[in-house]
Amino acid sequence: MRKKQLEIILSQLIPRPRSRLLWEGYPLDAKSAAEMVYIASQVNDDIHGKSVIDLGCGSGVLAISASLLGAAWVVGVDIDKAAIEAARFNAEKMSVDVDLVIGDIGCIYGHFDTVLMNPPFGSRRRGADVQFLKKSLEISNVVYSLHKRGDTVRSFLRRKIETLEGTIDRIYEMEIVIPRIFDFHRKRLYQVKVDLYRILKS
Repeated sequence: MRKKQLEIILSQLIPRPRSRLLWEGYPLDAKSAAEMVYIASQVNDDIHGKSVIDLGCGSGVLAISASLLGAAWVVGVDIDKAAIEAARFNAEKMSVDVDLVIGDIGCIYGHFDTVLMNPPFGSRRRGADVQFLKKSLEISNVVYSLHKRGDTVRSFLRRKIETLEGTIDRIYEMEIVIPRIFDFHRKRLYQVKVDLYRILKS
């Protein structure tokens, strides 16, 4: 499947019914999700035939993408029940098999070949992004994680990931589009520069 085809399919998914500011539940647009999973699948061969988990799955866009690109087993987990309901609806709409779990990421154990995640940026809840990184490296040897772009952030994450026994293999620069979902948003759309980290367990 070509990246553009995947993007068109993902654009048909419904978003989560609401986003909670505390959880920084920003939705991932179809173009960015397609690009992220395409990099994991076609550039690095980390999706096809693999066990994949989407931590903080929201409406399931990354989990569904992984399933469409041939993952052997896909799990999505989110603390928000409404998000999981949207993810279940989307998975059924796309006729893909995704196991969905309502709960904090701390409830996940075992081992997965690949983690895909669009974690909280840690702006509202300090350290939330680090919690996701820690869990991801506990359960997998390959992690794809989106973070705000910036020299300070990159320096911080390099140090933090090392302490979590991970190594940054590569950083892919991307832009995501965030719609107006919170009261303090003034524009209809926001373009945000982000980095997609491919992290390997040391």
